[in-house]
Amino acid sequence: MPASVPMVSLVGPGDEYLRRLEGALAAEIMVRGNEVSLSGTAAQIADATEVLTELVTIIRTGHGLSADDVDRVVTMTREGQEPAQIMTADILSNRGRTIRPKTLNQKRYVDAIDSHTVVFGIGPAGTGKTYLAMAKAVQALQNKQVSRIILTRPAVEAGERIGFLPGTLSEKIDPYLRPLYDALHDMVDAASVPRLMAAGTVEVAPLAYMRGRTLNDAFIILDEAQNTSPEQMKMFLTRLGFDSKVVVTGDITQVDLPGGVTSGLRLVQDILDGIDDIAFCNLTSRDVVRHRLVGRIVAAYDQYDAVLDRDAQQRRAAGGRSGRQLRRR
Repeated sequence: MPASVPMVSLVGPGDEYLRRLEGALAAEIMVRGNEVSLSGTAAQIADATEVLTELVTIIRTGHGLSADDVDRVVTMTREGQEPAQIMTADILSNRGRTIRPKTLNQKRYVDAIDSHTVVFGIGPAGTGKTYLAMAKAVQALQNKQVSRIILTRPAVEAGERIGFLPGTLSEKIDPYLRPLYDALHDMVDAASVPRLMAAGTVEVAPLAYMRGRTLNDAFIILDEAQNTSPEQMKMFLTRLGFDSKVVVTGDITQVDLPGGVTSGLRLVQDILDGIDDIAFCNLTSRDVVRHRLVGRIVAAYDQYDAVLDRDAQQRRAAGGRSGRQLRRR
């Protein structure tokens, strides 16, 4: 199989990518000079050829690979997906770094943002919900599709503890907004951020500051939306003005609201599901693009929660049977 790409790009530094491929593929891979040959059964060779073709296509487009990318390409190819098409859909480039979706669900999420006015990105930590939404916001600003970006999130603990924190109100709420600042600095030159914020082109504010406003010609991101109450969620969504786009992100497994308060993010899908121009995109542990252990940690917690739910259902069912038996007696 001729690679026709720089071999180091395919085998990786110190042959790391090649070792990963050898561990994942049943076919034997032999690299001589600038050529790759395969041996094994017809099915094994077909599987390896498809994976290598996807990798070569990605490299030919000028996109670099990481070791995690190699693992993703193997998994996605075997699931009948087209990783080269997904992983070369550039959103934004800054300082030599390009932001793009890494999984099929991330690509669906990005496409939904393009085609809908309101999008909900729901999933665990590390799935790129906020980061990709921020990239789309900066892209929309650069393309003059909107005139400003508004980033907001609820300061959940602020209600009880903010008075005990030192500094001005702005300094007290800064820790809650820091993840949004960090993502913004990744996508916009650091020297430009203060200028954009001073001009009102980029606004980062707590959710409470949205009340009473109508947000026109803006790309608005609500982060950590699982920590909104149903009333706050309604308040935020009704801020939508003309020529604006809204992305709401959150993880319904990490609600920090006081006991007894329903998460607005959990409730909103039941209320808005099926309404035109609103999309709900669900990401899972398989879409985690941080360190590979993060995906395993999220999956382990999901499995643990599923066992707890099953045990609780069995206890309730057993309790119901016991009650019926007593009544019959």
